[in-house]
Amino acid sequence: MNIDNIEAFVFVNHFGSINKASKALFLSQPSVTSRIKSLERELDAELFRRVGRQLTITDKGMEFLPFAENIIRTMKKGKAHLQNMEEKNEITIACSGLVSFYLVPRLMAMFKERFPDQKFRIMTETSETVARMVSDGEADYGFASNVSQTKLNAERVIESPIRLIVPSDHPFADGGAIDIERLVETPIVFFECGSLDWTMVHNLFLSLKEQPDIQYEVDSMESAKGIILNRAAIGFLPELSVYRELEEGSLAAIDVPALSHVSLKTDLIHHNDIHIDDFDEMVAIIRKAASQRPGVSPLSYI
Repeated sequence: MNIDNIEAFVFVNHFGSINKASKALFLSQPSVTSRIKSLERELDAELFRRVGRQLTITDKGMEFLPFAENIIRTMKKGKAHLQNMEEKNEITIACSGLVSFYLVPRLMAMFKERFPDQKFRIMTETSETVARMVSDGEADYGFASNVSQTKLNAERVIESPIRLIVPSDHPFADGGAIDIERLVETPIVFFECGSLDWTMVHNLFLSLKEQPDIQYEVDSMESAKGIILNRAAIGFLPELSVYRELEEGSLAAIDVPALSHVSLKTDLIHHNDIHIDDFDEMVAIIRKAASQRPGVSPLSYI
């Protein structure tokens, strides 16, 4: 079975158009049509049906689709693996948002100094996706939280306290630590990242006699930070995500004793079956990068 024909089928289904698929594949429309017809003959099944101007996948095409996608995915992985074996000069790192946005710029400079001949490919994903990518060999290393896969080796490299972040001129900024019951006094923005630590924050809210006024729920640390900077609300964020604003004085971090033990933990992970000589050294570099922030104690993160 011709892999090019299968690829044409997957692309046509993805774009819903032979014209768009031909552009993505850098082929003529007749060439793509020919490949689809050739695959249909091999399978003895109609894969697409045209109704007016609309091209729709048939039931048999839908049945074959996951197998076709798996063939293309496996081929790409095999090709990438062979290229990595030949080149051995590119490291793919999948990162959670916290690391990608707030640590990678400093980290890459330090990596480049230590590994001058290496190229780095950085990909930002959820922790769950990062773990899957490392497990499947799509990434050499990963930064993720709550790693549970037994196939992966994990080393804790970052532990960023989750603190109450407020504008520097907010009334809470003057009094040191505050009791969590006082959260009812002001609007709250709640950043939900899906980790167990954030679940603890949410559960603590639920345990209060009077519920905080959560006016905004967002899935982006930058969105939450922007809302706080614009004085629309206050909220809990990992200190790593606001260290620059804390140093500049535009934001303040407040201690809430009931949450003093809560932090956002991040591990460096790689596959157990792959021996990486530089893993321990990379851990040391990451910890050094995480600690080098003006006005922030290294022990807050490591």
